This record gives sequence, C-alpha cells and structure tokens, in this order.
Amino acid sequence: MKTIDELLSEDVAGKRVFVRADLNVPLDGTTITDDGRIRAVVPTVKALADAGARVIVASHLGRPKGAPDPAFSLAPAAARLGELLGADVAFADDTVGASAEATVSGLTDGGVAVIENLRFNAGETSKDDAERAAFADRLAGLADVYVGDGFGAVHRKHASVFDLPQRLPHYAGYLIATEVGVLKKLTDDVERPYVVVLGGAKVSDKLAVIDELLGRADRILIGGGMVFTFLKAKGYEIGTSLVQEDQIAVVREYAERAEKSGVELVLPVDVVVGPEFPDLKTKARADATTVAADAVPADRMGLDIGTETRKLYASKLADAATVFWNGPMGVFEHPDYAEGTKAVAQALLDAPGFTVVGGGDSAAAVRTLGFDENAFGHISTGGGASLEYLEGKTLPGLAALED
Repeated sequence: MKTIDELLSEDVAGKRVFVRADLNVPLDGTTITDDGRIRAVVPTVKALADAGARVIVASHLGRPKGAPDPAFSLAPAAARLGELLGADVAFADDTVGASAEATVSGLTDGGVAVIENLRFNAGETSKDDAERAAFADRLAGLADVYVGDGFGAVHRKHASVFDLPQRLPHYAGYLIATEVGVLKKLTDDVERPYVVVLGGAKVSDKLAVIDELLGRADRILIGGGMVFTFLKAKGYEIGTSLVQEDQIAVVREYAERAEKSGVELVLPVDVVVGPEFPDLKTKARADATTVAADAVPADRMGLDIGTETRKLYASKLADAATVFWNGPMGVFEHPDYAEGTKAVAQALLDAPGFTVVGGGDSAAAVRTLGFDENAFGHISTGGGASLEYLEGKTLPGLAALED
C-alpha cells in the first residue's frame, strides 16, 4: 500500500487530488455535535494543500436514499473543515454535476473543495457493479490522483471507496495508514496481557469479533445492553432488559469455548437498573438503583454496569499491555447511567499498556464525558471497520489501495 508520503515526494502542485474522507459527523439540525472525524482528516488535506495540490474532499453523511436530502448535506462539515484549516473551502452542491465540475475547475494550487454527500447519488452504494462503476467513472473525471483517508467507510464496497481507486493512481492518507498500523498491533505480535472490552446494545453485532478474539485475547470484559443475553444464558433473571433470545445458545457456546481455551470471559456482578429507557433529550433524573447481576427485578431494565463491576473491570485492566475497547458499558448519554463507561475509560487511562478506543459510540463517549483524547494510545474513527478488521475480514477499501 503506497502512502501519502510517497505521493508528496513527487511534484503534486496543480494536480487534482481526490481525498475520500469520512465526514460522517453527528448533526443537531445544522450544528455539528462531534467534529472528531473532520479533525482526523485535516493532516492529510493540509499536507496536500501545502504542497500545492488542488484538493477535492468527498464523503458520505448519514443514510439518504440515493437522492439529495437537505438534512444530510455536507455543507456544515465543509464549513468546519475550513475553520480547522484556517482557509476558505469551496463547496459544490452536487457530486458529479455542474456545480462539482465548476467548483473543481475553479480551484487554484493549494485550494480545497468539498463536494456534496456522495450518497445523494444511488451509484455510490449500489450493489449493481455497473451502476457503481458508472458513478466511479464520473468521479474519476474530477481528479488525477486518489487518496483514501475515510477509514470509517473502508469496510463498504462503495463506488468512492472500492471502485474509484482502481481508476486512478492511489495512496493511503495519514489517517488510514495510522489506523492500519494500530490494528496490526492488535492482531500481529500482540503484547500481553491483551484485554478486550466489548459493549453496545446488540450482542449480534459483536459475535463475529468475539469468535475471533477467543483465540487471541487473554480477557474479554462484557458490558452494555449486549451483556443481558449473556446473563440470561446463565439462567439469571434480567427483568425487561434488552435481550436477543435467538443468540442465547450461541452465547452459551462461546462461554464454554472461552473456559476451555483459558480466556477469561468476564461478566458484571452488579448492574444499574431503571424503570424504563431514559429520556435522552431532557435527561430527567431516573429512578436508578443498583442490584446484583442475577437479581434484576422483573419490572426493571438494566442500563449500566454497577459499582462492584466497575472495580472488577478496573482490576482486570490494571496490568494490561494491550487494550481494545469497543462499545459503551451503559446509556452513557444519560448522567444516571454514565458511570460504568466513565470507569472503563479511566481504567484505560490508568492501564500501563497500549490502549485503543475502537471508534463509534466508544469514541463519542470519550469526548462526551470530557476525557483527554490524547491520553489514549489511539482513538479510531471507524467502529465497524475496526471490528471487521479484527474479525479477519478483507476490507474492500483497503484491498483497493493495495498494489
């Protein structure tokens, strides 16, 4: 895989460089509530612009239905990118139409433009190879060189991720190079003890990575809504907590495999429960109490790990040489159910080894709860991509960057 440094060793002044970024940021109306993914691509864009390239930044945002939708416009992201660069950033209000062509044509050396949400064109996400290829051909007409730097999308076989780099000289940007380097530390010659913390709502989202990690990790700590499927598999009362009944047999089998292979599969000893899922808009105080993990009242819902579990998990992380964390321990967006996620984040900071926050809600939690991002070894921009890499899958966006 060629990197941007190899591209920059050449004369790129005047060349049109297409940067596939990940500007898929959360929005409240037109207000960006977490700009982490935009900040992550700034080093690549700035290096190219400083070298005199004419930089065309492209990304998706949300899940529009293959047609323009103002709710998913990249205009706020383009404005924020300009603020972070300290320079004007032009914005095209289409992807490959007249506005995009005029905006790119108007770039001067060192200029930067953002084109509109790629998913406003059905060809971006089409499962039909010909339709995807046709869109990629039009995108290729805008540029001379391709730089892949949208790590959060590399697990998607989309036109701008998979098809487009096959049509242009292609390089990995700084973000993708960093992400791949970090993931190799989690898969090749891992320093031990290797501890994995998995949370989030659905156990089905994590089964494939658990399956793979049972042969790699020393300890796997489970939290979030997914834990209640594990607890029910043990015969515990879980009240009205989230559970995936169709995964209970699989979870039970994984627990047996962990025991046989010497992997510690650690579950909560207590949980914080409430009468219902909390209101995340008003954040009104909930009737939250802590109960033993095997004694959730029938009319209560588990929404966080409890005090003793926080201590237990911190102890399991205390000697870790390598840590990977993906998924919050509870409903961290609500103050009554945020303490478990806070405790795990703090335990990662206190751990002596290399710590990786695996993107998605975990990365959002770190920022939302006020932790210093730079204190962690690495905060990934791609939760789904990170998990699929750890599962051993071939990621289309990375495969397309290989020569």
